[in-house]
Amino acid sequence: NLCHLTEFRRHGALAVVKNLPVTHVHRVIKEPLCPWFCSLWLGPFRVRLHHACCKKFHSENGNDLHPLDEPRFPPVPDWDRLEHDLKDVDEQVFYRRLNKFTSSQEVLSFISTLQALPDTMAAGALQRICEMENQSGGPGPPKEILENSIFQALCVQVEQEPSNLSNTGLVAALQALTLLNVGPQSSLLLNLVAECQHRLQRGTLDVHSLCNLMESLVKLQGPGCLMLRLIMDELQGENLGNFTPEDIVALYRTLQLCSEKVDQHQEFLNKINNFSLSIVANLSPKSISQMLTALVILDQTQALPLVIKLGKYVVRYIPHFTNEELEKVLEAFIYFGHSDRFFTKALEQHIVSLCLALDPQLVSRVMEYCSQKLILSKPIMNAVAETFIQQSEKFSPRQISVLIEPFGKLNYLPPNASVLFRKLENILFTQYNLFPPKALLKLLHSCSLIERHPVNFMAKIFSPCFLQQLQGEEPYLDRLSLAQLTQLLVTSILECPFYKGPRLLPKYQVKSFLTPCCSLETPMDFRLYKSVVVGLIDLLGARCYFASRVLTPFGYTIDVEIKLDEEGFVLPLTVDEDGHQRLALCIDGPKRFCMNSKHLLGREAIKQRHLHLLGYQVVQIPYYEIEMLKTRLELVEYLQRKLFSQSTGIR
Repeated sequence: NLCHLTEFRRHGALAVVKNLPVTHVHRVIKEPLCPWFCSLWLGPFRVRLHHACCKKFHSENGNDLHPLDEPRFPPVPDWDRLEHDLKDVDEQVFYRRLNKFTSSQEVLSFISTLQALPDTMAAGALQRICEMENQSGGPGPPKEILENSIFQALCVQVEQEPSNLSNTGLVAALQALTLLNVGPQSSLLLNLVAECQHRLQRGTLDVHSLCNLMESLVKLQGPGCLMLRLIMDELQGENLGNFTPEDIVALYRTLQLCSEKVDQHQEFLNKINNFSLSIVANLSPKSISQMLTALVILDQTQALPLVIKLGKYVVRYIPHFTNEELEKVLEAFIYFGHSDRFFTKALEQHIVSLCLALDPQLVSRVMEYCSQKLILSKPIMNAVAETFIQQSEKFSPRQISVLIEPFGKLNYLPPNASVLFRKLENILFTQYNLFPPKALLKLLHSCSLIERHPVNFMAKIFSPCFLQQLQGEEPYLDRLSLAQLTQLLVTSILECPFYKGPRLLPKYQVKSFLTPCCSLETPMDFRLYKSVVVGLIDLLGARCYFASRVLTPFGYTIDVEIKLDEEGFVLPLTVDEDGHQRLALCIDGPKRFCMNSKHLLGREAIKQRHLHLLGYQVVQIPYYEIEMLKTRLELVEYLQRKLFSQSTGIR
């Protein structure tokens, strides 16, 4: 009796309806065998089954017994179509159930309640279990999962009959294997790869399957996978218009895994880069992050239009990125040198809203981005400072170095600076030996830029032991490290005259902070310099009354130097004397300031501070004041006010 069956598979349902005696069909419609049957296998297609049953009444009992509305019920039911529809509903409901589970144990418990499971669904369940275990951060499913009888049964089912898998099931099975860390000689892997090759030769794989299979095969067998070239040739012959956004992102991920062979695929990559411009609007936050990551690894610097367009959509999605995804976005922007004021504004709002919930790695990446692009964002830096004060134990020594360095580089002290640097000093005292030497040097040098000179650690970093650690296995210390050490020494001499500890040996000291490759000063803006020189000649009467690019004994290079005697007269260069007063003109172009601001960088602030301590009268001539002058006469009057504002006039 059909009504007493406890389980009723979909193909059985249709077969029974077609051959069921008419006296029993009514009970099938009115009294479903069990709620599970109707909800899982039939779902919204129960009405179609009802129509089929009514058709059976109609054919066996005549029109008068059960009149039918012909437009509403088709005269001949399409049983194959009904079975296909029911199969689709089965899979949709099954995968919805899978996605609701929060642990692999729940999935295994659910699978254990099913007496039969189609091969494709078995592959999907296997993939879901592996995904859940991978999300936990481990190298793969733990031993208790691998030894679970249900899990092993799923693997056996997929291995024995891979030909029964749909393309979707084959993809799911291979994606599961990428998370299982199976060996290259695994029978399960070999069977699935053989099935892939068979379908590839027959041409039965669609674009979506090809994209995902290629990614899985590269993960499992490496860039040298024999099928990779075949799949790539197949995809290059396809019209990119047939690719979904997910397919394009899968292509990027796959090519990213074969970055050493990028030259072989560059022509195809160029087509993908150009086509991707049209699908950016349809990408999810996760896909945008993955695409940007691939562009970095593949070194697609020529795809800057794509990066810019992706950047516009990043602004909208910032609250929806995970910490890891946002970190990858920032890494890409750093790599391509991309910045956007709308992105900065959105990033500020996001960081401030999270504040104490910020992930340490994300904090470090945000500060690295601000440092690299010279973005002085006070909301971000204040939030980061507060996060570090409250949760400093979460940050590694390297992350602390990356976090603090921008404060010095951008010449900014947060409102809670005293608490911040007291916390930093305590960490340095307790974890000094844990800091990598170069990271520690950058950290201490950054502190000195903003008048937080680490005098308590000077003896340690000037010691031969630290210098040897800093050099490592290299034959000599790099130029930047030597310059930073020298500037720390100069700061100790000029700002901390009470320091009587060890000093940097002369052989480690640089003569100039202005060098082509690793300078601690910003070179002059040549056009701005030429304009100022013209005005100075008009003002002073001749070129001999000022010197350019003057190197001081402490390593700083003065843009323009003017000497005055005791009575205020300008001395020509031919006079061999220091003069009563020396003017140091700092001709500050845009590169000496934070981006889109009038705030000097830390390296320029410490230079002007030290020149003042050396006895110079520092005269700052910023570009934004020069740009406002319309005529040559205005320039001369401006320079006269700047140079002799406290004098009675030029003599």
